[in-house]
Amino acid sequence: MSKIHIHPLAATPALIETLAGLLSEVVAQGGSVGFMHPLADPEARSFWERALQAAADGQRIVFGAFDDDQLVATVSLLLDCPPNQPHRAEIAKMMTVPRCRGRGIAAALLRTAEAAAMERGKTLLVLDTASEGGAAGLYEKHGFTLTGEIPDFALKPHGGLTGTLLYWKRIGMQHA
Repeated sequence: MSKIHIHPLAATPALIETLAGLLSEVVAQGGSVGFMHPLADPEARSFWERALQAAADGQRIVFGAFDDDQLVATVSLLLDCPPNQPHRAEIAKMMTVPRCRGRGIAAALLRTAEAAAMERGKTLLVLDTASEGGAAGLYEKHGFTLTGEIPDFALKPHGGLTGTLLYWKRIGMQHA
């Protein structure tokens, strides 16, 4: 097994194509990340163009996990919160290609995003994940607290409704 490298991503045409492919693969495998299957290539590219522009504008950080030079996973740390929530950030769009799951890559991405949030003075992280097939176990293992479930929150990529689980975690030294 090769070593995984994680770093923030910046837009290039090749990277956008790679990210679009990752998103399409995750959605095709049932990943509930806000899109329906089949996901059209232009829609996937457009999402990543907007996300990476938001990263360039300082509104988020998009982290990529690379196995050698191949992108195998991503997560976003959303930083653009309302003025009354400067202490908070959100974990979003956690995706790992199916063939690389179970190797601890998502956990490493989560730790990286949490460290980046703390570096920016954030003291609270929030996230949501699908009730069915989501990553609840990962988040709970890493100290996130389940607030509750909203039933029938979203459509699953292949149809049918799923709930969403809402999580939070205090981070940093200032959360007393």
